[in-house]
Amino acid sequence: MTKVLAGITTSVDGYITGPDDGPGKGLGEGGERLHYWVFGGPWTYDAEPKGEPTGEDAAWLAEAIARVGAVVGGRGTYEAAEHWGDENPWGLPFFIVTHRPEDEPESGAFTFVSGVEEAVARAEEAAGSKDIHVMGGADVIRQALEAGLVDELTVIVAPVVLGGGKRLFEGFSSSLDLEHLGVRQSPYATFIDYRVKRP
Repeated sequence: MTKVLAGITTSVDGYITGPDDGPGKGLGEGGERLHYWVFGGPWTYDAEPKGEPTGEDAAWLAEAIARVGAVVGGRGTYEAAEHWGDENPWGLPFFIVTHRPEDEPESGAFTFVSGVEEAVARAEEAAGSKDIHVMGGADVIRQALEAGLVDELTVIVAPVVLGGGKRLFEGFSSSLDLEHLGVRQSPYATFIDYRVKRP
């Protein structure tokens, strides 16, 4: 049965970006440190990241990717990543939640939809027997959680304090009960997996 997974990296103080995030600095000032685990170590906006994850980072990422048949992301993430150069980084059906679905690129690499419920429903159709990954940003993950769409939540905590930026649960108005499924650690991240309990 297809599950809806949500996962995102935060700092110890709960920020998913540093200050002043946007095109050219998708993770904000100092936010590169959040994703050291993705690239096997330090990187900066000034040079294209070239590293690969290793150890527990690589194992967690490989297992997560193997489960996924479709991806849901937000327009803010899409814009901050500068449209990934019009190339789908997942190579899977990728649904972008936006207030402007008519802006969908002609490349066909992304499908723009007007709401998170529609995005998840379309992703379920596209995923086949695999799971769906809601990758963020925070707004899309919060919307999916508030709509009761998420089955499992992974919070990846990077060992940094950013002191500002965007918070994962800023403005979140629901209460959630979570069941702890597991934890992995590496020098660059702690992966905490939860099942979202339904009432």
